[in-house]
Amino acid sequence: MIKVALFDAKPYDQEYFDRYRNDFEIELKYFPVKLNPDTVALAQGFQAVCAFVNDEINAKVAEALSQKGIPLIALRCAGYNNVDLEAVWGKIHVVRVPAYSPHAVAEHAIALLLALNRKIHKAYIRTREGNFSLSGLVGFDLYGKTAGIVGTGQIGRIMAEILKGFGMRVVATDPYPQEAWAKEKGVTYVSMNELLGSSDVISLHCPLTPENFHLINADSLKLIKKGALIINTGRGALIDTRALIHALKTNHLGGAALDVYEEEEHYFFEDHSTTIITDDVLARLLTFPNVLITGHQAFLTEEALQGIAKTTLKNIHDFFISGELPNEICYRCTQHTCRRKETGRCF
Repeated sequence: MIKVALFDAKPYDQEYFDRYRNDFEIELKYFPVKLNPDTVALAQGFQAVCAFVNDEINAKVAEALSQKGIPLIALRCAGYNNVDLEAVWGKIHVVRVPAYSPHAVAEHAIALLLALNRKIHKAYIRTREGNFSLSGLVGFDLYGKTAGIVGTGQIGRIMAEILKGFGMRVVATDPYPQEAWAKEKGVTYVSMNELLGSSDVISLHCPLTPENFHLINADSLKLIKKGALIINTGRGALIDTRALIHALKTNHLGGAALDVYEEEEHYFFEDHSTTIITDDVLARLLTFPNVLITGHQAFLTEEALQGIAKTTLKNIHDFFISGELPNEICYRCTQHTCRRKETGRCF
């Protein structure tokens, strides 16, 4: 049996990983704590570690894992911006789940958009208290409006297609445009500036890269059409949150629906209902009536959890049994100089 330490474990992780682990001859130990320099000692005696989006895999953690002889980090997510890829390169292989259920994330983005626009979250609280007033609950028809999709990977394309179904005009921007798909679905690629200026709804579906860090910032927010809504189910740091707050305070932005937040690792996935939120930026966001926040739950469907568990377990099994690494990622991959395409491994 392959012994794996799974960090930041939640009940739903254990349910789905336990369901399939025996199929891959893997023994799992679940640790509720996040992987970081203070907890990495728990990985002693394991052959691999399994990490999630808010585990901290920096140079110190990489060195500690390497010293323990652990050759594999299996990310049970698509994103890898929490991993210092240069620090692990040549020592520890990193694999990920490149896709699980893109429909899950796209559908959650749609749910956020509809709830934000039609004030469903506010109406729900009112009616629970016996208040059936409609004042302050006015939204707008999505039909005939323009939606801007930033990033047309699997999730962005599904989002675009759903919005087309609402009768919206859809524009998109991506450094690698899917021209054949766009032509078939009636989506128009435009520049980022044109998208910002013309869209009534802007939905972010791009990865967090150095180029995309704070993609939505003070300057880009000035270009956004007054009253537009921003939806972010991608990565928190795609948005400069302080700049977002300013745009909301000045009533330039119509609202924001966020499933991610750039400092989310301190709060998301945990119950803080009995403690004071000391993050002043997050606390300020929560005061806006036109801001809707969910705690990084866009992926949380049965289909996605099944896909995540199966792919993660297969990644681990393939590495130890056959040496295969089809879902490996390294910093050279992002620079287009990686040897994985020729050899099947990053190093």
